Amino acid sequence: MTCSQLASAKALSPALRHAPGASSRARAFRAVIHASAAVSPLPPTTGVGSCHGGAFLSTGEKAHLEKIAAMIGTPGKGITACDEGPGTIGMRFEAVGVVNTEENRRAYRQMLFESPGASDFLSAAILDPETLYQRSSTDNALFPEVLARIGIVTGVKPHLKIYSLPGQSGATVMQGLDSLAARCIEYKAAGCEFAKWRSPIEIDVSAGQPSDLVIEANMRDLARYALICQAEGLVPIVEPDISLKGDHDLETAVRINVKLQSELFKAMLDHGVYMEGAILKSNMVNPGKDCPTSYTVDEIAIANLQVFRRCFPTAMVTANFLSGGQSLEDAAARLDAINKHKTAKDPWNLSFSWSAAIQE
Repeated sequence: MTCSQLASAKALSPALRHAPGASSRARAFRAVIHASAAVSPLPPTTGVGSCHGGAFLSTGEKAHLEKIAAMIGTPGKGITACDEGPGTIGMRFEAVGVVNTEENRRAYRQMLFESPGASDFLSAAILDPETLYQRSSTDNALFPEVLARIGIVTGVKPHLKIYSLPGQSGATVMQGLDSLAARCIEYKAAGCEFAKWRSPIEIDVSAGQPSDLVIEANMRDLARYALICQAEGLVPIVEPDISLKGDHDLETAVRINVKLQSELFKAMLDHGVYMEGAILKSNMVNPGKDCPTSYTVDEIAIANLQVFRRCFPTAMVTANFLSGGQSLEDAAARLDAINKHKTAKDPWNLSFSWSAAIQE
């Protein structure tokens, strides 16, 4: 029974109590419920329920978000994360003797996008804003158009600069929420169908990191970003990225990933994010690079599934792992093992969203 139906029934309860006979009272009560149900109220815009399950979205808007999420989560395909800014890609160019110019960055992106068979393995591409407005030298088409023609969904990295939280041992948050809606409108007009926001986290047990404050601040930022994206027609990819730095063991990694992801999904639900129209891009659950204990690929795979089984909503159709400092060989072997260990308890599409691993 809805709140309005319950209120109507309570208002008529004195009359029901004095109606002659139990059957008459029952008929009167059913009449109240029937009359209340005849009016199908719109989702509440204030108070309880106003932030539930994308109540701010129309049926058509929800359907579009679900469609894009399903396209990105196409089984057997993954995401190319080619959203490095000019500074980051410049370091990678320098390592192979390439001058970091805008034209070289454009040509490099074109080589990836127009490689024969790229769409056989890629469902989506995350672009840096610079790349959105660059064109192919083949036919002068903008890159989002080039990608759309071969069935690859275009997305963008909308966050700005990282900021170290005072008093948190160097732990950070990402900036850019205040102007996010305006940028989403611009990126949607440029051909984007999704966005990706990264919240980097490091495990440092001796320093007490990540602290509750750091986790809460970053996960609430991801939730608010997701809400704004959906309001502007973009599927949000949320990326809580726990670094491989540190000497923590696998069980510590499991524990912190569970804490972080449970905080993330609660924040998304509390904000009213439409979960069916959102995607997770997470780190693989791994021990720290300096951990003295070695783990098999199967132990790591089981640890990843344990985290998802405890936290990851089945309403979300896909999770695409970042490589996060792993070699292509390690990342591919672990992703393969995770999928081999899946059971009926694991309904999600589990794939990749790689940058450095693909570039190797």
